[in-house]
Amino acid sequence: MRSRLSLRAASPRALACAALLAGCGSSATSGNGVAAKTPVQIVAAARAAVAGAASVHVAGSIVSEGKPISLNMELVADKGGKGRVTLEGLSFRLVGVDDAVYVSGSAAFYKHFAGGASARVLSGKWLKGAADGAMASLTSLTRLRTLLGSVLTAHGSLSRAPSRSIAGKPAVGVRDIAGSGTLYVASTGAPYPLEILERGASVGKLVFDSWNQPVSLSVPADAIDVKQLQSGR
Repeated sequence: MRSRLSLRAASPRALACAALLAGCGSSATSGNGVAAKTPVQIVAAARAAVAGAASVHVAGSIVSEGKPISLNMELVADKGGKGRVTLEGLSFRLVGVDDAVYVSGSAAFYKHFAGGASARVLSGKWLKGAADGAMASLTSLTRLRTLLGSVLTAHGSLSRAPSRSIAGKPAVGVRDIAGSGTLYVASTGAPYPLEILERGASVGKLVFDSWNQPVSLSVPADAIDVKQLQSGR
């Protein structure tokens, strides 16, 4: 992970996205005090708000090594997440529940990442892997505090950016001086991050909403364990 506010991810094949930020939650309209804080204090306030969040929806796109990645995920703290990821034009469903990660893609998806023979067998089916095993690189995409916390704790020198409205909610901006990423944090209600905007070569945007809204997670039925494929059984 590079040490700046950024939407740049790791290798597309690893699918390790390390620059995701979040959206809005409280309906309160009074100022929360972050507008008067320093950039470092604003990020600290956002980090504290995220630590207490129960759930969030994240959607948007990033660029990794010149290749676009789109995300649409619902995340539940201390439980997991679910949604869809599109990588190099290939879309797949992703579910993380407790200590396991599940992936389901089309024949084209499996052919690209696993070869033609595997694609014929796996098309439309769910694959299961341990959160710290063969599909560990996907785990961060299903962990609320891992995704958000990684960016909020890893950055370079910060400066203030112009305030703006994100989805009708007033926000203060914090820019990473060493990079091209700008973080927007709600200036009313809970100081949740609302958006991160990346400009330049790694142009992209991620926005988050539905903070603390109910999200149901369930384990996909009839998933094929990756260990079985690896052992040839």
